[in-house]
Formats: sequence, structure tokens, C-alpha cells
Amino acid sequence: MTNFAERQYPPPGRTPPPGATWGKPRSKQVTWYDPATVAAGADGLSGLEFITALAEGRIAPPPIASLLNMWPVRVERGLVVFECVPDESVYNPIGVVHGGLLCTLADSVAGCAVHTTLAAGTGYTSIDITVNYTRPVTLDSGKLTATGRVTKPGRRVALATAEVTDAAGRLVATASSNCLIIQPPG
Repeated sequence: MTNFAERQYPPPGRTPPPGATWGKPRSKQVTWYDPATVAAGADGLSGLEFITALAEGRIAPPPIASLLNMWPVRVERGLVVFECVPDESVYNPIGVVHGGLLCTLADSVAGCAVHTTLAAGTGYTSIDITVNYTRPVTLDSGKLTATGRVTKPGRRVALATAEVTDAAGRLVATASSNCLIIQPPG
């Protein structure tokens, strides 16, 4: 029996044999900014002020946004909208965008929506997320729009939902998330 946990993919030094049907390799260059600097941009800002600064480009985007090509386009208290243009680097083996991208997008807008309700110095982290995928996403789906809404703000736990639509406005995923509120020390 093969123990796949001990294998690397592809194995070190392995390239497709001559005549392989893999085609030419493709690549993607990702540029990001120091995540500590991004997080430090929140110092002294309410959650709404911080997420607004991200949307307006006054604070560098977090690395995950650069990696997955997503960005905030609308920010209000309790509501955040992101856009995302998936590329083929996020395809899974069955030829569609991996559900993990949609989950990350939904988690991001739900969490950022919660963040917009928090005072300066107050943080949050996701406790859980439940995602329902309603249709496959491909390059032909075009730009995705994800909307996160706070359904129940709280001092200890906040609840939020997310909806992701494709360029034609068709629902591709929904999510619900619970976020733990982290009060500042003291």
C-alpha cells in the first residue's frame, strides 16, 4: 500500500517525461506586503475605519487578498462587499474553481463585516463557518461578488452570513459564520 502522507507532489526533481500530455507549465507571480505592517495599520482605528482604509487603499491589502485576487469594494457598519476574479491556479482536479476559494471569500466578507462593528482595539477570529455551494464556478463565471452581513453583533460572539454571486448575478455559494470577539486587555 502506498503511504501518500509520506510523498511529496511532485517528487523532488521530477518533471514530466518527454512527450507527456501535461502541456507547458504555467506560473503565477504574487506580490504582497508585510502582514505585520498591514495589521499595524489598525492601531487606533475602529473596525469600520480599518476596513474602510483597506477598501480605499490607504492600508496595504493583506497577503491572502493578493494571493486570491480579491478586494473590498463596499464597506458599511455590519456590511462588507468584496470582488474576486479567480484564475485557473485555483482550479481543482475536476476542472472547476476549488471550493476553498469560495469558502475563503465567504469567511473574509463575514469576518470583515463583523470587524466593522468593533471598537478600536477589539479583535475577532472565526469560530466556524458553514458553506453551501449552489453551482460550480469556472473562469467563465467571471468576477465574483461576495457580500457579508452581520446578523447578530455581540460582545462575545457575533454571527454573520455571506452570499457569493457570479458575474451574471447567479448565487454560487452561501455561508454562515460565528466569530469570537476578542476584547482588549484591561
